[in-house]
Amino acid sequence: MTQMEKIPFTKEGLKKIKEELEYLEKVERPRNIKAIEEARAHGDLSENAEYHAAKERQSFIAGRINELKDIIGRSEVIEPEEGPVDRVVFGRTVVLYNINTDKEEVYQLVGPYESDPENGKISVTSPLGQALIGRERGDEVKVRTPGGVQEYEIVDIK
Repeated sequence: MTQMEKIPFTKEGLKKIKEELEYLEKVERPRNIKAIEEARAHGDLSENAEYHAAKERQSFIAGRINELKDIIGRSEVIEPEEGPVDRVVFGRTVVLYNINTDKEEVYQLVGPYESDPENGKISVTSPLGQALIGRERGDEVKVRTPGGVQEYEIVDIK
């Protein structure tokens, strides 16, 4: 039997996943059960769109709850290393100078389930995340993206 792969998380990222699970279990699932009961009371289920929609929602909620429980079970909170911030590691925030666009970009390296590039969070498993790990201030990094090769210089590590 193979060991299940651990999923890296920041403390905040795992908290959000746990909050979503709690919301689904304590708010959404009971609300959905009530919707099914109300739709069932309307009679003929074969042509009851509300009933079918509620049953479909029930299936989605159950699937998402199972998925979140699996993610939480395999999660591993990784604290950013204390001490000098001389190299890029999980949890650090990196200030990059994009040579192609002549703009600065700021990203925090997080786990794949926390990734939100529009809000400055990129996964350590993304091409850019993988290219940055272990690098130091002043290093230049080339990353192949769907839009072509992007070149960055690491300006700062926080």
